Amino acid sequence: MWTDVKLRPRTIAAMQRAHAAGVPVIVVTGRMVKSVRQALEPAGLAAPVIAYQGAVVADEDGRWLRHEPIPVALAREIVAALAEEGHSPNVYVDDELYVATDTPEARAYADLNRIDFHVVGPLLDWLDEPPTKLVCVGGPAVLDALEPRMKARFGDRAHIAKSLPHFLEFANAGVTKGAGMDFLAGHLGFTKAETIAFGDGENDLELVDWPDYGIAVANAQARVKELARWVCPSAEDEGVAQVLEALLDSKS
Repeated sequence: MWTDVKLRPRTIAAMQRAHAAGVPVIVVTGRMVKSVRQALEPAGLAAPVIAYQGAVVADEDGRWLRHEPIPVALAREIVAALAEEGHSPNVYVDDELYVATDTPEARAYADLNRIDFHVVGPLLDWLDEPPTKLVCVGGPAVLDALEPRMKARFGDRAHIAKSLPHFLEFANAGVTKGAGMDFLAGHLGFTKAETIAFGDGENDLELVDWPDYGIAVANAQARVKELARWVCPSAEDEGVAQVLEALLDSKS
């Protein structure tokens, strides 16, 4: 996927080839389950997915095997803290997106992910179920300044990271893509030594660190490249597909 979050033909072909060779390809993402399922439709593959930054692990039939939402009291505290900063986050409950008001930011997010959203009014008057995650949408510089303040305020009670320059995401403590991989590895029976993971953003640090062989794409953030064992071509150049092709060619 690149900036339009669509799979390219070469990547689709590499995923299908890996699947046919018995090499599972598992998508690990911050996106909603329904959103990532839509993105994967062109590949025509049924496989587990790790979604919501690792808060949800769903099997190939869509059944949720793991769900680690934010406790209601903590979620309400985060919403209130963001309101003090002038922000109203996206709220995700039962794989649906809820917002306080219909804004250009909400529409842009929904359009990017090809989903609908629900307007519920003041969030603190509405929120009474534990959300899977919260996302603050804003300008990159604004969120860069907001992130350390939120981390200082909530400490180890929540996991806070940027997924894209304009998305600051809040999850329950201990929720990371790496934790999602650890759960799925136990469920399916694969090991870190048998796994290659790819990443590019701040929210991929734990994912790239999880297996014995973590790879950063060339357009990844500096911290991800420093952590990775190797750097492959960029997402724009379909670096993940290039690595899969090389791996499969080496086994043929």
